[in-house]
Amino acid sequence: MSDTVPAQIGRSSNRQGAIPRTVHMMAYEVYAAVHGEQKALIENGCRGGFSAGELIAFLYARNFPKQEWSKRVDEAFDGYREEQR
Repeated sequence: MSDTVPAQIGRSSNRQGAIPRTVHMMAYEVYAAVHGEQKALIENGCRGGFSAGELIAFLYARNFPKQEWSKRVDEAFDGYREEQR
């Protein structure tokens, strides 16, 4: 098993980068708790991996108690979307 997994870089999801699998799995833990499991994200690089914005939101949320993860992901995405306008 590779030590890195795909990640989306830049504004276009067709530009590929890579991140450490451990970082991806920490983000996936939050993703799965908030949105439900999507095995393709951990088995075959579904949709090119997480984007930078997703990684920021999921890793930010992970610092809080699990019962707050959904709220904290939304909080991070709301701030990210505002800055992107």
